[in-house]
Amino acid sequence: MNDSEPLKADGFDECIIGTDYKKLRVVYSIERIITTLMMRDKMSMEEAIEFFDFNIGGAYVGEMTPMYVWTEDNIPL
Repeated sequence: MNDSEPLKADGFDECIIGTDYKKLRVVYSIERIITTLMMRDKMSMEEAIEFFDFNIGGAYVGEMTPMYVWTEDNIPL
């Protein structure tokens, strides 16, 4: 993989909501990732938010690091 290829967060393809206009970075819904962690991994909301903050949202792996945005999705739990 070269440095200009978009990177993806493993296990969260269903949380992708688009791509960045300029660099084509993958864009994820934070709400969908948190919901996935709660449903799939049986985390509480607090655990899912902490896991996202520390392991996903806070990770930087180069200029093609995915983007994470609050989308205000109303996803039933």
